[in-house]
Amino acid sequence: MTNEEIIEKIKIIENEESRRKEKQPIDLYNAGEIKHEKQLIFHKCKKRNRWVFGGNRSGKTECGAVEVVWLARGIHPYKDNKPRDGWVVSLSQQVQRDVAQAKILHYLKREWIADVVMISGKKGSAEYGIIDTIYVKNVFGTLSKIGFKSCDQGREKFQGTTLDYVWFDEEPPEDIYTECRMRVLDRCGEIFGTMTPLKGLSWVYDTIYLNNANDDEVWYEQIEWSDNPYLDSNEIAKLSSTMSSDELNSRKYGLFTSGMGMVYSEFDIRYNVIEPFDVPHEWYDKISIDPGLHNPLSAHFYACDYDGNIYVIAEHYASEHTVEYHAQQIKCICEKLSWPKVNGRYEAIIDSAANQRTLSSEKSVTELFFENGIACNPYVNKDMFAGINRVKSYFKNSLGERKLFIFKNCVNMIREIKGYFWGNNDLPNKKDDHSLDELRYYIMSRPENKETKIHKKSDIQIKKEKLIKKIRLNHLGYM
Repeated sequence: MTNEEIIEKIKIIENEESRRKEKQPIDLYNAGEIKHEKQLIFHKCKKRNRWVFGGNRSGKTECGAVEVVWLARGIHPYKDNKPRDGWVVSLSQQVQRDVAQAKILHYLKREWIADVVMISGKKGSAEYGIIDTIYVKNVFGTLSKIGFKSCDQGREKFQGTTLDYVWFDEEPPEDIYTECRMRVLDRCGEIFGTMTPLKGLSWVYDTIYLNNANDDEVWYEQIEWSDNPYLDSNEIAKLSSTMSSDELNSRKYGLFTSGMGMVYSEFDIRYNVIEPFDVPHEWYDKISIDPGLHNPLSAHFYACDYDGNIYVIAEHYASEHTVEYHAQQIKCICEKLSWPKVNGRYEAIIDSAANQRTLSSEKSVTELFFENGIACNPYVNKDMFAGINRVKSYFKNSLGERKLFIFKNCVNMIREIKGYFWGNNDLPNKKDDHSLDELRYYIMSRPENKETKIHKKSDIQIKKEKLIKKIRLNHLGYM
């Protein structure tokens, strides 16, 4: 490089530095110069109960602070804007001052602040005190309020107000979360939270991460250190080497941990859960059922491509219903998928317990399904440990290959996998495992070394497979 080229390069760098100094942090964020993909995913999400589970220093708090400023100012780039009032909820007033309050003041331009009401300290140096409310000049010519609350005030301090949004900076007590949901009810407002899961399998794990209620408005994103482009890789490596596996899971990866490990630790939602696509009918394989009356009945539809990859493509999952009801729902899915019949009936495999008759019933579950158009084979391999090991190898084998993919619309199976932990005596906790039982039955029904199906493929089949494989690889980030 010549001297002239070096001088020109220096000028370019100096001009860029000068330009950046003229802009304030919110301008840089708006201009897309904070290149944190997961943050943008959070901001673009339209769900009304959004959460970010992130490791320390992963950039999660930035999400909440910028979201609050955008909403208060009326300049959100991905929402319909209107005047909005909301709360910022921290664990304590000291944490409020040091974290959420500091972040909001960092992104809120001084000329946008109409007034500040202090709990303690002086409004001229609000960053050193405890703020009660910031009045923000919005683009509609009125004022929006950003109120600050702390969980140590108790639930009673969260009553009575109508709001457009609440941001939880770190995990609140469940009663305060419930109270805040009431505060946004009148205005169809939103809840969003940013937290590092340090409290184990708490109510957030059940309500948000597992989404036990299957609430369509609940959504979350996980952020880890590697997602933050501003963390130094050498520092990450040094700090990681000093942490236990549980600490790494929560503080680095933003994962929930318990005293016991996940049964299917090989499962990774980023790779094993995929967007639905049109599955070729030649791939259709089996329906697998775990029966239940009071407990949920779980039925999933499985497909297998010519490379031995398994796809879970549809589910029926419901409790407190008769066999007739379940059979009808399963047949509706079959008709929608154009699932094949054999001798006039759909075929499935089912837990062998379905073959038993009880004193209260003259017919077994298997017989009732048969009468309702579904022929069930109850002769399944129920060896739990062999089945778990086989399923684990499909999620990810010793070579790092993944051969089990679940369509993201199979929400109950995904939820059960995420909540399936080892308990005492080397046995999984027997809780919410209905999908996982029939997943095992299906995997165990397959020969261990599955030969490629011997069919001569048409040119159309070959082209279709190539297209579907390309779509799947693109989803997994390999293209």
